[in-house]
Amino acid sequence: MKVNDFRELEVYKKAFELQQEIFDLTRRFPREERYSLTDQIRRSSRSIGANLAEAWKKRRYPAHFVSKLTDSDGEQAETIHWLNTSLACGYLTEDIHQELMNRCEHIGRMLGTIIRDARKWCVSPKGI
Repeated sequence: MKVNDFRELEVYKKAFELQQEIFDLTRRFPREERYSLTDQIRRSSRSIGANLAEAWKKRRYPAHFVSKLTDSDGEQAETIHWLNTSLACGYLTEDIHQELMNRCEHIGRMLGTIIRDARKWCVSPKGI
């Protein structure tokens, strides 16, 4: 199947679903966490998909494409850190934490697969 838009990518769909779930969950975090933990975990989870969208538009340049995908993967890892922090502070249950961790790690594996096969995803610069 040919992918014409980043929104068609399964990894993007999963990242978007994750960011929305994290947004909903963090609504229940304590008010005093609003400008620290809540903002940080929302920002990093949203940046997974945002960097993936940017990467998609840079497919003419394999190094730029991989760089943005690597940024996306870095945001995924940062989200894991904030999920661990949320668990340690008692804001998430073990079950919810584990489910979100599994989803983050799955997104990371998907990104890793694209990074390893980056040239396959890139477009020819012909016609520029």
